[in-house]
Amino acid sequence: MTIYFYKVEEPYGCFSNFSPHGINLGGKDWPTVEHYYQAHKFLGTPDEPLMEVIRQIKTPEEAAALGRDAARTVRTDWERVKQQVMREAVFAKFLTHPHLQEELHATGSELIVENSPTDYYWGCGADNSGQNHLGKILMEVRQTTRG
Repeated sequence: MTIYFYKVEEPYGCFSNFSPHGINLGGKDWPTVEHYYQAHKFLGTPDEPLMEVIRQIKTPEEAAALGRDAARTVRTDWERVKQQVMREAVFAKFLTHPHLQEELHATGSELIVENSPTDYYWGCGADNSGQNHLGKILMEVRQTTRG
C-alpha cells in the first residue's frame, strides 16, 4: 500500500516540509524544513539577507511565498544543489525528532509519495506522473536511519 502525504493535518502530515518540527543546521534554528529550504535559494546572491528574514518569518507558507518570489535572485547553482539542500534538512528533521523517525520506520518498505496536485518535481502532481523527489528522500532517510 502506497503511503501518500501532503497536508500537515492529514495522515502522515509530519512528513510534510511544512510540519512544525524545527531543525538546527548551520548553527541556526529553523522553524521548519520549508524555512531552511526556501532560505537557501538565496545563499551567495545579492538577496542573501532574505535568508534571515525567511528564517524568522512566522509560517512555512510565508517562507514558501517569499522563497518563490520571482523578483528575487536565486543562486545560479540552485537546480544542481536543491536536492542536497532538501536531503540535509529532511535528515536533520528525522534525526532531531525520534517520534517522527518512528512514524517513518512504521511505513515499512512502502512507497512514500508526496501527493501534491501542483508539484511535479518534489511530488506526484495532479496526474501522478511527477518525480516525487521528496518521497524518495524520505525513503532514503527511512533506510539510512534503520540501523
